[in-house]
Amino acid sequence: MSDAPRSERAPTVSGTASSDRARAAGDRAGRDIGDAQRPVVLATRDVKREYTLGAETVRAVRGITLEVREGDWVSLVGPSGCGKSTMLNLLGAIDRPSAGSVEIRGRDTATLSDKEATLLRLREVGFVFQRFYLMPQLSAFENVELPMAEAKVPAAERKARVMELLSYVGLASRAQHRPSELSGGEQQRVAIARALANRPAFLLADEPTGELDAATGADVIALLARLNADGTTLVIVTHDETLARAGRRVVSLRDGQVVKDEAT
Repeated sequence: MSDAPRSERAPTVSGTASSDRARAAGDRAGRDIGDAQRPVVLATRDVKREYTLGAETVRAVRGITLEVREGDWVSLVGPSGCGKSTMLNLLGAIDRPSAGSVEIRGRDTATLSDKEATLLRLREVGFVFQRFYLMPQLSAFENVELPMAEAKVPAAERKARVMELLSYVGLASRAQHRPSELSGGEQQRVAIARALANRPAFLLADEPTGELDAATGADVIALLARLNADGTTLVIVTHDETLARAGRRVVSLRDGQVVKDEAT
């Protein structure tokens, strides 16, 4: 049996509920006059990343310029070793470029202190991983609540937000279950809810269907599509062609460079 979530009210993703309503109205107007009118939430300018391994210099990313606008769904694809994972780390402010720049809502990540980068990741970037990385000793509720607790969100607000998100992904009735009591698809849906907890500017997902069977993977793709339709900005690294083609854009990498950037 597949893990298809119930259709629930879309959660607010960033800002306050009133600002989200205003942003949603703005998004609809923006689509009418073209994607170029939507704000840029993530941008790289001629970004490069090099590593030294012994006597060898590895040029993992070789001058990539990319813009992701509010409401985009960008799929990064390419063969192993093409620079996808390095790009994901750069886009999420986990790593810093050797040259060029990465900007998240206009902030150059290379200028941030370690503390500032940590706060930026906590508040502006939602991470979804192939292996879920849920805390095994915590319930689904507590896993989703954790990033809000780290951000010092008041307890009452945390509780309401957790239940809003778990309802959205179809797991309100599983709130007190630990990861070991959940299926793989349910764990990934909890992980997506956790990634949305602090209303980030965008979600970064690394092979979110990689650990799932075809039917469960299709359910997760459907959830991601619903999130994007409701305004969530997505950047996804994947080898899954079905997932890649579900988005708005497919950016193909090879040897650390963009070789194709096309609408789907």
